[in-house]
Amino acid sequence: MNYFILTYLVYLMVSIALTVWVAKVLFKNGRIFLVDIFHGNQELANSVNKLLVVGFYLVNIGYMSLSLKETGNIPNLQVVVEVLSYKIGWIILTLGAMHFLNLAVFFKLRNRAKRDKAFNLNIE
Repeated sequence: MNYFILTYLVYLMVSIALTVWVAKVLFKNGRIFLVDIFHGNQELANSVNKLLVVGFYLVNIGYMSLSLKETGNIPNLQVVVEVLSYKIGWIILTLGAMHFLNLAVFFKLRNRAKRDKAFNLNIE
């Protein structure tokens, strides 16, 4: 097995494992925000949560696919580790950015839902 194949295999295994783990954490812990945003409508919250996870997978797996190709030379294991650290570092940064984007959207939606709820209570 040459070093390119080794690099690709390790990159894909680590990146996919990280993406699945982050998606599961977001799915599990994001649900409570969505239930609150949708005023207790659990069916709608579950549906939106699943759609968000699908979008998360699509963006991250798409990015992994685009960044898979390595055009440099990989002559030894040291370069394998260096290339992997660079590529996996970008995946981790992308996952972190997606996580903070999800949090920002959840908090914005939650604040809007609370504001709308307070407005509706004032009208009644």
